[in-house]
Amino acid sequence: MLFGRKEIFGPDSIFYKKSSSQPVSCTIREKNVTLEGERRKKHMDQQKVGRFLKVLRSEKDLTQAELAERLGVSNRSISRWENGVTMPDFDLLIELAKYYEVEIGEILDGERKDDNMDKKTEELMLKIADYNNVEKSFFSKRMCAMFIVAIVGMVIYAGVDMMGLAYVQPYEAIVNAALGFVMGTLLTGLLYASRYIVKAKAAKMRLAKALRGLK
Repeated sequence: MLFGRKEIFGPDSIFYKKSSSQPVSCTIREKNVTLEGERRKKHMDQQKVGRFLKVLRSEKDLTQAELAERLGVSNRSISRWENGVTMPDFDLLIELAKYYEVEIGEILDGERKDDNMDKKTEELMLKIADYNNVEKSFFSKRMCAMFIVAIVGMVIYAGVDMMGLAYVQPYEAIVNAALGFVMGTLLTGLLYASRYIVKAKAAKMRLAKALRGLK
């Protein structure tokens, strides 16, 4: 029995590994984090894309104002693209690629590809998907925040009303403020959503025009 215990708890046993300074579970998590980091590196790097857009504009000897006028956007939009804060709409990305005489994949990579480099279609589609997610995430986060604020206001109103204090001071003022806050938040959300929809329709029209120009 003694030899059996030594063998079970020996250096080569699974129990011995679990009691070591670096547990097996920690090693697995570290490997997963490393793999996730490597996967993300293959996707779009906004800072790198921004630097590449700035280089391409400099090669054309254009100022931000001149490029903005050509694309029909504001100077601030150009600056935010080149600083890696935001990305241009996909239809504008097509126009930029056509004007700079580069491929869309090269812009999303943030560098010109070598002549011998064979780009996989799957990697390009992943970059395009990441690009679309960047734009959608801003809209989703803002709408989610507005929705949460509206719910909080409704909960405050419902709680005070259920206690029968809706018309008792100072709770009446709190109820009125909560309702006003909810209505204001909902109106702001509707205006923001309508502006986003109009922008999306305009982007689709520009995208269709750009695609016809590529044929």
